[in-house]
Amino acid sequence: MATKIASCSQAGLSHCQGDTSGPVIELSIGDALRVAAENWGNRIALVEGTQITEARRQWSFEQLYADASLVARALLARFSPGEHVAIWSPNRPEWVLLEFGAALAGITLVTVNPAYLPKELVYVLKRSNAAGIVLCPEYRGRDLIAVLNEVKADIPDVREVISLADWSAFLDSGDSTRSLPKVSPDDVAQIQYTSGTTGFPKGAELTHRGLVNNGRFYADVIGANAEDVWVNPMPMFHTAGCGLATLGALQTGGMHVLPAGFDPGLMLDLIEAYRGTLVLSVPTMLIRMLDHPGAKDRDLSSWRLATLGGAPVPPELVHRAVTDFNIDVAIGFGQTESSPYITHTLPRDSNPQWIDTVGRPLPQTEVKIVDPATGETVPIGVTGEVCAKSICVMKGYFGDLKATAQAIDTQGWLHTGDLGSLDAQGYLRIQGRIKDMIIRGGENIYPREIEDVLCTHPGVSLASIIGVPDAQWGEVVVAFVQPRQGCKLSSDELSEFCRARLASYKTPRVWRFVDRFPQTASGKIQKFVLRDEYMASTGHGQSSQEGR
Repeated sequence: MATKIASCSQAGLSHCQGDTSGPVIELSIGDALRVAAENWGNRIALVEGTQITEARRQWSFEQLYADASLVARALLARFSPGEHVAIWSPNRPEWVLLEFGAALAGITLVTVNPAYLPKELVYVLKRSNAAGIVLCPEYRGRDLIAVLNEVKADIPDVREVISLADWSAFLDSGDSTRSLPKVSPDDVAQIQYTSGTTGFPKGAELTHRGLVNNGRFYADVIGANAEDVWVNPMPMFHTAGCGLATLGALQTGGMHVLPAGFDPGLMLDLIEAYRGTLVLSVPTMLIRMLDHPGAKDRDLSSWRLATLGGAPVPPELVHRAVTDFNIDVAIGFGQTESSPYITHTLPRDSNPQWIDTVGRPLPQTEVKIVDPATGETVPIGVTGEVCAKSICVMKGYFGDLKATAQAIDTQGWLHTGDLGSLDAQGYLRIQGRIKDMIIRGGENIYPREIEDVLCTHPGVSLASIIGVPDAQWGEVVVAFVQPRQGCKLSSDELSEFCRARLASYKTPRVWRFVDRFPQTASGKIQKFVLRDEYMASTGHGQSSQEGR
């Protein structure tokens, strides 16, 4: 387990290097699968987490490699190594097999959110130069084949359409005698389109080396091993689902249980049935599992660790998981562009303040905090832009040199766009996105600080803070609050609660209560949607997406 202390700057500057004592693994994703099959053979590698117990298919590591090889040869009957093929499907075992099969074939997988509407689908397929698409026939009552047919004229470069309804015929279509190509760890394994919290997404080119090592680093930090059972609710088209969970379980010999989507009752069923030990999720998922009727009556004794990322983690949620359910919690931070994780806390972290942080840099990863205006590294404890450098950082944004140059500087530092600070022990604290910082009367206000305070109120489930224009103050603070089930809240009550814990200028002046938040598929609250809805409701028509 990677528990070595990160090496931090001795000059009082916010610069920290993760553990470098271990090796960087020079493997492609296909190589990692081959090694896993050799190491763990007949052990169960993948389980389909359906509602119907009798319908749950499963694969051993050997079977997973054998079927992925069939997928690779079927793909090579239609595409050449290096071509881009999209997958448009919710979570299912075929998604995993296609991920591994494309990797073995040297084909770049373009991951597509199954919730995309026609315009969004065309955008991704055209921008990625996809030569083909593998799709699920239906998703949440929508006929995806009909949607694709509707936009076919707009995507002339997509020459092959493969339906997962024809999966068996697809597997049989490859040449069983065909040799698989040599795939370099430096090749682009996937083009993942960023989650779109701030407008149209960009396609991050992620290498085999970056994805393989990031999954391994994450699994190492959380202490995963071959006895673990990973119950994975994260969408496979996101780096958390197909990267951290899938490649973390693969490289440690763990069992990967994959539900078709997040359902709190099903998640608890699967944890009980398979003695699940690890769950990677966003905070809203954990909240819904802990709030699910009868959760405390379940046998969840096998569940040892919940790891959280993708959104701010309220300390109150951590306390609740530990106190009420005896589940340890660890927290990670990253973004798609870094495959995705950059930092992580340790399970049962010895730092008494760990709960307010997102941990220290992963192995082979550097983090520094810079002044957004000058680019200079700031002193320890000072807030600035979080920058990261590692082998896991993307090659760039596909087909967008300008955006790549804005994200990765000439020295290889990824500028995340997140505000944060490093302490003397190398722990990172996140304050929010640079674009989300609120300036009221010349004072800088960081939404994360207010959100954390609100989430300590016993009646608050989640909170999100935005700034909106104000003629007198420049901006004012607006709070969106999701009450805990069965609780009634008032703006006066919450204002008084905040004033007792925050400086007066940080206390929200406007309150909105919501049943749930608009979120990306990876669980991030879409603040631009909240801002647009607020502006529209108050008669301001300008969209916050303009100029993004």
